Amino acid sequence: MRKENSNFKTAFLSEAGSYMQNKDYFAYTELDDVACWVAVKGLDSDQEINSAELAAKGILEKFIENPSMSRRRIKKYLKNAQHLLQAQSLRVRLKASIVIVVSDYSKMICATAGNSRVYHFRNGTLSYKSSDQSLAQKWAYERDYAIDISQHEERSNLLNYLGKPNSFQPVVSKKIKLMDDDVLLLCTSGFWEEVSEIEMADALENAKEPEQYVDVLEEVFLSRQKKIVNNYTIATIFTNKVYQENNKKKMKYLKLIVATMLLALVVGGGTIFYQAKQAKAMAELSAEMIEHEKTGNLHFQDGNYEDALMEYSEGRNAAKKLKNPVHRNLLAKKLRVTQLIINGNQSAEAGEFSAAVETYEKANEEGKIIGNFGKEEIEQKITDMDSIVQILEAVKKGDFKFEAEDYTSALEFYQKARKQALEISFSGDSAIKQKIEETEGKIAELEKAQKELRAEGLEKSGDQSYARQEYSKAVESYTIAQEIYQETNLIAKVLGLERKIMNANDKLNPPPLVEVPEIMYDKAGFPLDEVTEENQDSKEEGVE
Repeated sequence: MRKENSNFKTAFLSEAGSYMQNKDYFAYTELDDVACWVAVKGLDSDQEINSAELAAKGILEKFIENPSMSRRRIKKYLKNAQHLLQAQSLRVRLKASIVIVVSDYSKMICATAGNSRVYHFRNGTLSYKSSDQSLAQKWAYERDYAIDISQHEERSNLLNYLGKPNSFQPVVSKKIKLMDDDVLLLCTSGFWEEVSEIEMADALENAKEPEQYVDVLEEVFLSRQKKIVNNYTIATIFTNKVYQENNKKKMKYLKLIVATMLLALVVGGGTIFYQAKQAKAMAELSAEMIEHEKTGNLHFQDGNYEDALMEYSEGRNAAKKLKNPVHRNLLAKKLRVTQLIINGNQSAEAGEFSAAVETYEKANEEGKIIGNFGKEEIEQKITDMDSIVQILEAVKKGDFKFEAEDYTSALEFYQKARKQALEISFSGDSAIKQKIEETEGKIAELEKAQKELRAEGLEKSGDQSYARQEYSKAVESYTIAQEIYQETNLIAKVLGLERKIMNANDKLNPPPLVEVPEIMYDKAGFPLDEVTEENQDSKEEGVE
């Protein structure tokens, strides 16, 4: 009983934030030998169906029916949730971002679809973090690993998620060993966009229980004091004691095998020993063949066709040594189909889309012989090729409109092409984006030129009004023209109109006239109000 011989503690919270409805959901179950934790963020606007709750319950239901640590089984849990969302998409298309952790109390496997995350801390340091299936994450892989995805504008532009109409491809990790006192943190994007990995690790310093850790993380999250707080979910698992694998039974069986072989050697002599040794070698070779095929299948499902090709080749070689024609032919067919897919991918990358479709169709036909092997993957690639043709056609129409200087129509075609390109992760997306930016620049130039023409017309109208002595209309025209020149950053024009506006205002409101007082003079010719001692004496002499 693994659960009884381990100590895993879980605490969580899921809040609506600033919204009336919480579209997040968390649930988990701990069985005797294996446990499952699920954190989901609903991405749709349906007010009646909670897509996150539907997905989480659908996964746990299938998990409880058939609990397993198998990567293939975990993919089936996810695909069951995918089918549930698609079946319930009546009013709107239900969508969700999900993270799953499955553990046998000594190891764990993580699975994601979207950008809900799991963080694995050991000794207070981040040991593992799941990857997002977003455009921002894709760019981080392809261009710059230093991109801060939590702040990137494309962090919510998901390339894969639950409810995706086609080509649903979740990411399932390999088995990760757990140790005593490890800490797992599951969260939705509403939380990790605001709290850094360093802050998550720092919050662990004084947290003795998972409830304390959750409380501290929420305090850090709410300290951001955002005007709008998105739905957020935080769930943490403290692995205080992991289950210790018991190797006693294995040793017992090993000793039994050794004893049996020794007995065979004593009783039957060298011939029996040789036969036993040969049988062991054949058994090992058979196990190797099966393992290569299983590994090849996993690589094929993950889209790692080069690695799958190598595994199938090794498996076929083992089948040849075993003289097993059934497996040899089966693996040869899988090799053939895988190689055709690789050839199709190379044709697509070279822009030879018709050749790519032809190769994919050939792969599909050959796959039918061995139980529709690779049917979903191949048909999706054919669909993608059709989408690429549509993308290129839209770009071509956009180029035609651009050459005709119909930039608005060109922009519509380019934007339509880029939307489709993002949906299928088309490699030519950057070139389309560049065309969009160039077209937007042309539209901006035209708008600026139109504004300048309008301003010039208003200025001319103002001049005409001024000439007709309609100064009020002149000021009105000049003012509007000045505002437009200001928007288009024509400072010289702005200053020129400022002078015209001042002149017109002067005409509307002329300065008041100053009255000059009338001056009275006496008989001697002196002003009456400017009598001084000198002219007073002159006046007196004149009187004498």
